[in-house]
Amino acid sequence: MTSYLLKDFPGKDELIFGFESMPEPGITEVNGHVHTPYSFSSFFSMSQIFEQALKENVRVLGINDFFMADGYNDFYELALDNRIFPLFNIEIVGLLKEEQYKKFRINDPVNPGRTYISGKGLDFPFELDPALECMLHNIRYENQIHTKEIIEKANQVIQEIDLHLALKYSEIKRLFARDFVTERHVSRAIRTLIYARCPKSDERKDFLDRLCGKMGFNADLDDLAAVENEIRAKLLKSGGKAYVPEESSAFLPVSEVFQIIVNAGGIPCYPILLDDDSGRCTEYEANKQILHNELLAHRIHCIEFLPYRNDVEILRDYVNFFHENGFVIIFGTAHSTPDNKPLRVTTRDGEFLDEELAAISYEGASIIAAHQYFRCKGEQGYLDIDGNPRKDRLNEFITLGKAVIHKFISR
Repeated sequence: MTSYLLKDFPGKDELIFGFESMPEPGITEVNGHVHTPYSFSSFFSMSQIFEQALKENVRVLGINDFFMADGYNDFYELALDNRIFPLFNIEIVGLLKEEQYKKFRINDPVNPGRTYISGKGLDFPFELDPALECMLHNIRYENQIHTKEIIEKANQVIQEIDLHLALKYSEIKRLFARDFVTERHVSRAIRTLIYARCPKSDERKDFLDRLCGKMGFNADLDDLAAVENEIRAKLLKSGGKAYVPEESSAFLPVSEVFQIIVNAGGIPCYPILLDDDSGRCTEYEANKQILHNELLAHRIHCIEFLPYRNDVEILRDYVNFFHENGFVIIFGTAHSTPDNKPLRVTTRDGEFLDEELAAISYEGASIIAAHQYFRCKGEQGYLDIDGNPRKDRLNEFITLGKAVIHKFISR
């Protein structure tokens, strides 16, 4: 493994002095949340992510795979080759049981109580204490058991239509995944299986209609991403004939998710869902002051937005509120569905972030970059030893982070 370049960077004061002696380089384009093929991604290879990032002039990228850091080495090597600054992140699905009982949706629009938590700026290489490593491994294991149950149930439905067709976990893993198979990989495998078996459009439509049952099938057959999304929604999710409910053992309490992230050197971060197409937010997010208080209660001081989901005015309202309240703010695109979209962050209407939002994005990425720099030097990062943010040094982290990013991408 290539050594971590930040370890060889000069001291903090020298970096800041050198950076402030130069003309301000302007706002750097950031995408702090991208899934890779190590979990599931609209990209088929890691190198494809970096090729698109260069075309769109995105110079800071954050890997953000579910439950794992397996892609860190590849991601870092490509970041070096392409002079794009790497943010080392992770995403873990947790559970708030009280909210589940009250049927409160958090940042999952369908499943009450389920919550996605990101960790930002983890140590590279990735390390966890053995007990926490075992905890994370068990969650991945439970997830794969659930995926195998989905495949088994999907096969029953498929073979009611055509006895000669069958899915195999090992084949899905070999053809479409790395070591971690998800519902989206299963959806892709089903679409591929049907399209190979049924070369004509009317045959495909008939098969998909029967597969989805009373809900029918409506996607454009030439739009492969839409086909896979609809297979997942109407066959594998709640109400579908191959739906398998997840056991609570597949999710960690948020306090344990926090432990894993902090132990791995990261900053716990809440990925906010915000408004849907009808302008509605989940029960947990509908009031930003209450959300703010809840996040602080869970010791979370960082929030990330995926603006392609959101109306720009609602986005701006929440961003400004959390920025004024001292939260670290990061923006991303996820790319965790089959749909292809720009890596440069856009809002729901396809507009790029304006200068104010882009500056907040760059500021948040800079804090995380400085955190990674301090951590790799064996020093305390943005969180103190108790997991509290060092807000009294916020401006220092922003300036240092900008200097670290600039030195990495302009070397």
